[in-house]
Amino acid sequence: MQLGLLYSRIRKDEKLLLSELRERGHDVVKIDVRDVRFGLTEAPEVFADLDLVVDRCLATSRSRYATRFCEAYGIPVVNSPETAETCSDKVQNSLALAGAGVPTPATEVSFTTESALESIEKFGYPCVLKPVIGSWGRLMAKIESRSAAEAILEHKATLGHYEHKVFYVQEFVDKPGRDIRVVATDGEPVAAMARSSDHWLTNAAKGADTDGFKLDDEAERLVKQASDAVGGGLLGVDLMETGDSYTVHEVNHTVEFKALNDAVEVDVPAAVVDWLETKADAKPEVAV
Repeated sequence: MQLGLLYSRIRKDEKLLLSELRERGHDVVKIDVRDVRFGLTEAPEVFADLDLVVDRCLATSRSRYATRFCEAYGIPVVNSPETAETCSDKVQNSLALAGAGVPTPATEVSFTTESALESIEKFGYPCVLKPVIGSWGRLMAKIESRSAAEAILEHKATLGHYEHKVFYVQEFVDKPGRDIRVVATDGEPVAAMARSSDHWLTNAAKGADTDGFKLDDEAERLVKQASDAVGGGLLGVDLMETGDSYTVHEVNHTVEFKALNDAVEVDVPAAVVDWLETKADAKPEVAV
């Protein structure tokens, strides 16, 4: 397999993938998107003869546009630009989940501080205000009172960028001190872990403790359903326990898996490469 890896920084996740790919004898072309000039009709030379491109861009904007160019050049890419578009925007993510009947936290979106405050008052305290674009739990706020809501909304309104003026307000889910991250390939779980913390944010990037987690039948069904809702691919599906059930609060398209790999017995990069090989094998033949 001749595989291209889109990146802007090689993290431990990419090193794990590269090591597994090279151990299997695959040719890997590392493509630093900071150095590439994407034309409208002709693919840059670095993309010649690739069977598959894997998007591991750190920046959302680079991920969305680079995958779109790969698709325009007729080069198979995972994840697809449609999946990247849906997963990178929390509004589109929530709409896709809700539209597919996947249980997801109650959410309202508004465009003024006044209407956002009405949503916050409707949900009650605490509730959560999230940026529509972002990861690793950054710029998320658990709002405990009206005075806090007014201050946070005012700060967001004055930040300048239009995205901060899209107010994404969500109910607070009283999870049991943890959430569940599942890495899945086209809806098939590779492995799962519980991320636990005394803080209300349980991201591994925020220092949460991680342990392997065994999915039950309902969780596996929701992972498949959530993956299908956003277009499939190599995804991180995040669930929260709600009594004897679950809610899916997010699906991630350039999922990190180093913490999961350390927490479980499954060889996560090996399972990912197994799947990538099937995607390359499925590359359509080009008529000549």
